[in-house]
Amino acid sequence: MVTRSRQQDPRIIMSVENTPEQYHAETLAIRGGRESSDYREHSQALHLTSSFCYESAEQAAAMFMGEIEGYTYSRFTNPTVTAFQQRLALMEGGERAIATATGMAAIQAIMMSLLKAGDHIVSSQSLFGSTTNLFAGLLAKFGVETTFVNATDLAAWEAAVKPNSKLFFLETPSNPLTEIADIAAVAAIAHRHDALLVVDNSFCSPALQQPLKLGADLVMHSATKYLDGHGRVMGGAVVGSHALVEQVYLHVRTAGPTLAPFNAWVLLSGLETLSLRMEKHSANALQLAQWLEAHPAVERVYYPGLASHPQHELAARQQQGGGAVVSFVVKGGRAGAWKLVDGVQLISRTANLGDVKSTITHPASTTHARVAPEVRLKAGIEEGLIRVAVGLENVADLQADLARGLD
Repeated sequence: MVTRSRQQDPRIIMSVENTPEQYHAETLAIRGGRESSDYREHSQALHLTSSFCYESAEQAAAMFMGEIEGYTYSRFTNPTVTAFQQRLALMEGGERAIATATGMAAIQAIMMSLLKAGDHIVSSQSLFGSTTNLFAGLLAKFGVETTFVNATDLAAWEAAVKPNSKLFFLETPSNPLTEIADIAAVAAIAHRHDALLVVDNSFCSPALQQPLKLGADLVMHSATKYLDGHGRVMGGAVVGSHALVEQVYLHVRTAGPTLAPFNAWVLLSGLETLSLRMEKHSANALQLAQWLEAHPAVERVYYPGLASHPQHELAARQQQGGGAVVSFVVKGGRAGAWKLVDGVQLISRTANLGDVKSTITHPASTTHARVAPEVRLKAGIEEGLIRVAVGLENVADLQADLARGLD
């Protein structure tokens, strides 16, 4: 039998439904959610197929009607993708996950699934540039309004609520200033007004932060970042309750912003080393941030692990590490920033992050270039701002590389 019901198959290992609670996160990242084939391979199999076969017309009809579980078409059912979804749900403490082609596809799927024309979003203002453009541009065209607020100002979240507010969206730590919002407090405000809270957990990953346990209703990821961890593939995901994720799944099934099986297979290997990588990323980032804070060419450093960070104490309570992203303002505005970017020889000049290799970018002219200048400034993204996603290299080598453009 090629296609099997998950409920009848004993080779589904550590699903959300059958995993003992005593297993720790590091164990779940390696052994959670694995689906074994008839060959009982030790590693997760890669199922590169667009469709699946059936034993009979009756079985095919039952699967398409949802009467029995099984795999039909890889746009919405594939064993390798299922394994990734199961494992990530276990790591985030959610009931279910749905994978998407990218992180932006995950956000779009959430909004298209849970909102309609006339609804209102309350969102933190310090966001990834494409998220801002999705909210202020594309969603606005379809009659969904967004009010942007300072993520750290609880009174601002409360004041922004309208009778038609249906969803709060929060990115914490924020991109690129690493602002830390109080997830539990924002969740309480959202729920008091019968709204959902969605948290972008791409910067921390479940290795450092689990927003569902703090009151969030949904967690989304750009799996391209730290879940992969090596800059290899694109991916996204949404994690939460069965009821909410089912709505997102129905959108993904119909619209097709699907994660490819090969990408899911790569992401599964990334999850296996996630805890180790995030611990080292955070240690390296703290050491580099301390060095930058003492450098005379640097005006300000933004990193949650620093005592000087405005939300340092909150980060210590809410996260299990400061994360990998360090942002800082150099003297000389754009000219000073570009001099630094152009001067590096080791650190990669790329706008992506989440890699074992350190990357550097100038947000005002890359990730946030298409954001209106006044919106950019309001979010604190000034011309001298640099973002470094600290990798796993020796920190002394990173310091020497940055010194070329700072000294």
